[in-house]
Formats: sequence, C-alpha cells, structure tokens
Amino acid sequence: MQEARVFSAGAPRRGRDCPTGRDCLCALAMNLDPSPLALPFPAIPPIAGARPRVAKAHYKAWDRCDLTFVEFAEGTTVAGVFTRNVCCSSEVEMGREQVRLGRARALIVNAGNANAFTGYRGREAVEQIMAQVAHRLGCEPSDVFVSSTGVIGVPLPKDKAQAGVAAALDAPECSWEEAAATIGTTDTFTKGALATAIVDGRTVTVGGIIKGSGMIAPDMATMLGYVVTDAAVEVNFLQDLLTAASLRTFNCITVDSDTSTSDTVLAFATGKAGNAALAGFDDPGADAFAAALNDVCRQLAHLVVRDGEGAQKFIEVQVTGATTDDSARRIGLAVANSPLVKTAIAGEDANWGRVVMAVGKAGEPADRDKLSIGFGGVWAARDGQPLAEYDETPVAQHLKGREIRIEVDLGLGDGRATVWTCDLTHGYIAINADYRS
Repeated sequence: MQEARVFSAGAPRRGRDCPTGRDCLCALAMNLDPSPLALPFPAIPPIAGARPRVAKAHYKAWDRCDLTFVEFAEGTTVAGVFTRNVCCSSEVEMGREQVRLGRARALIVNAGNANAFTGYRGREAVEQIMAQVAHRLGCEPSDVFVSSTGVIGVPLPKDKAQAGVAAALDAPECSWEEAAATIGTTDTFTKGALATAIVDGRTVTVGGIIKGSGMIAPDMATMLGYVVTDAAVEVNFLQDLLTAASLRTFNCITVDSDTSTSDTVLAFATGKAGNAALAGFDDPGADAFAAALNDVCRQLAHLVVRDGEGAQKFIEVQVTGATTDDSARRIGLAVANSPLVKTAIAGEDANWGRVVMAVGKAGEPADRDKLSIGFGGVWAARDGQPLAEYDETPVAQHLKGREIRIEVDLGLGDGRATVWTCDLTHGYIAINADYRS
C-alpha cells in the first residue's frame, strides 16, 4: 500500500493580525480568544480546477466576509454525507438529491444564518442562489451546492443573498485559509487539512476546510466540511470512500451530543491531476488516495473537537474488548457525551466511576465483572475491581495536560473503536447563552 503524506491543520488568527490585508480573515468570533487546543493552518496550495473566493453578504450585524464561493472545473465529480436530523435545512434536503447526479460546478456557503426551519421561504432563497450562479457559469442549477450555518429559524434574506453572490462572482481568488475563516461562526481558529498521494504515477492533492465548534454529534457528517482534490475519481467510488471515511472520523466525534440541522460534508474531485479516473481499489494508487482522504477527514474532525466551545482539553476515548466495532463506538460515544465525565476531566478529577456509569448506560453488551477502566495508560480498575496497587499520582499528572486519554476494555470480544471529544467548561455555557446576540 502506498502511503499518503499528511499535514496538520488550523491556526488561530485575530482580525488585527490578518496577514493578507483582507478584513474577512478571522473576523470569526472576534470576541473569543483562540482555543488553547488550536493547531496551525497548513499551507494548502491552489488546487487545480477549484477557485475559492469570499464576499460580504451581511447576514448578521458584522463587517466581515460571510459568504464563501468555490468554482469548480467542468467534469468535477462530487460526493456527500449529510445530517440525519429530521428538522434539517432546505440546503441539506436539496444537497441529498444533487449528490445523486454526481456533478458539481460551484459551492456557496453562507455563515450567520442556518436557513433551517424556514419553510418555503428558505427553499426559495436556496433556489435563487443556485439559479444566479448557474446563469453566470452556464451550468444546471443542480450543479450548484449551497450550505448555510448559523441561527436556526430565520429565513435567509434573498436580497442579501443576491448581493453577496454577485460580489463573490466578481471577487478575486482567495486562499483556502480565507475561505475557511469566512464559513466560521463561533469558531475561534481557521481549520484546514492537507495530504498528498501518488495516483497513477502522479502526485495528487487532497485539501479540506471545515467549520464547527458547537452542536457537534454528527450522524453522517459534521457541521460544514469540504474536501477538494485534483484527482480524477468516479462518482460511485468517491461516495463509497467518503462514506467510509466519515464513519471512522466525523461520526466518531462529539462536543455536546447535539446533531445539527445543517451538518454536511462534501468531497469534490476536479480530475485536473491527469490520472486515469479511480473507479475501485484495483486501480493504481486507489489505496493511497483512500488513505489521504481518510487522513484529511480525521484531521478535520479532530480540529472541530479542538475548537469545541469552551474546550480546554482534547479527549480520546479508546474502547476495546466490545462484542463488535459498532458496539464499541456507541459505548465510546456514551462516555464522550457524558456531562459527568466531561466535567470531571475539566476539573482534572480521575473519577473513573463516572466512566463505569457511562459504559453501563450505553445500552450495549457489557459485564460489570469484566470491565476495566484506565487513564493515560494507567489502569484504575481491572475485571470489575479497583486495583489495590492503583496509584493516582501519574493519572492526576496526565489529567493536567491538554491531551487526555480514557481507556475502556469490555473484556467481551474483539470490537474496538476510538472516539474524540472535549471537556465541558463554563465557557460552553457563556458562548451558547449569548449566541443570538
């Protein structure tokens, strides 16, 4: 198997430090300090066949870019995964239908207004955007994908949408970091990931940006994420790869157990690298491309957790010994979603009894007398019993760090999974109490 080269993601920026001179870069969440868990944004190069631009639509009372537009070359294929929230937005409903066609010429992302729970007025606004872009590019409206994020229950203003799209269509090409900053809402740093792979003798690029820091418990996706590659990939294979990658990455993170009305991840393959189109794993480089796509998705998923609202600690929950992998994942999410576990970690308290509680409430096969719990490689309990030789000193030291690991061994089978979350602090309450103001 050929290996993909993976680059890390996301850097905190403040509006006054904007290195490009554009006032849009990191106007996101200007009153919030960057997360202490932030990682630097990678140097994502221009990706052949994709041109990002940003503009101001003024969806909220702010003076920042809040509309990202990406134009794709003809022949670009697309795949997508979407929220299972039954109160989803028109953008999600329409996107599900569009990905079945497998074509894409443009992406529009609106920040500040989720356009969810807005009935026919919300749908009309999306249709207007699609028609406006399609007319300019000479494509079908179904080739234009639209996403929105922000406050729920407020229809997207058609006049602002029209003016914002018009400005974006005429805007100069921007960096991927600017595109990432523009789609943010309560995000405190820009989030991106980059990988390369050798496919059919050519080096292909896989880049991605994402937004999200709250309302995170994905079910088929996570908030708004976009992966772009210059590789040529046939639609069905691209969809299979994205679905599989999402299950291992986006569907294994949680901040607050809430699944958004707008969660979307889209993958676009422009085909401009010149490789023979990948149609399956028998094709040269298909395994390397799949690895690169999976790594980009994993990096993006981790960044969302690292920017969890009010987060101070990045938590990895490793579950082994479950009856199946799916059971292990559900148990891991039960631990990761527990307010009692998350607040214990915030308080740096090695209260392993709370982990036992979370395992027991998951509704999955578990045997109290076979269960083992540990922190940072130190077991506190084995086979249903506290260890007599357990020394909490190294555990207490581990919990003072930014990177926390919780281990759960069910002792029942070979099922395993890893889930990622963050701690729960007063900052989460403060951010969400003032979200609409």
